[in-house]
Amino acid sequence: MEKNEIFEAMTNNPVMFLATVEDDQPHVRAVFLYRADESGILFHMAKRREMYAQIVKNNKVELCFSCGPVQIRVTGRLDEIDDNALKDEICEHPSRAFLKKLRENGAFEDFYLDVAVFRLSNGMASLWSMDKNYAPKEMVQI
Repeated sequence: MEKNEIFEAMTNNPVMFLATVEDDQPHVRAVFLYRADESGILFHMAKRREMYAQIVKNNKVELCFSCGPVQIRVTGRLDEIDDNALKDEICEHPSRAFLKKLRENGAFEDFYLDVAVFRLSNGMASLWSMDKNYAPKEMVQI
């Protein structure tokens, strides 16, 4: 798969699994992708979540997307993006009606301070499929 095909597969399968580490214990949970393109892989979360503290302490993560017969795993470092215009864009996106509703219903004391946006850029993607189960990993810089 080429890089643009990887981004397209991620976009078409926006539920990803995020792995973080706290002390020596890994933690994995599902997260909803906002965007995957040349600028990186973007997603958001409430800062009150445990995973936020885990990322702040150790920003090395792995993401896993299940894209039909192909699994895409991306390793790299997350950077927090402090951009209120981007947070507004995310909140207004049709796929984020749930976030807009939470914001309007006062779930956040201060939306801009309570929501974090992360970007993984310059990561390494590895691809897996059953038909290449025993082949060497195919790695793609994204």
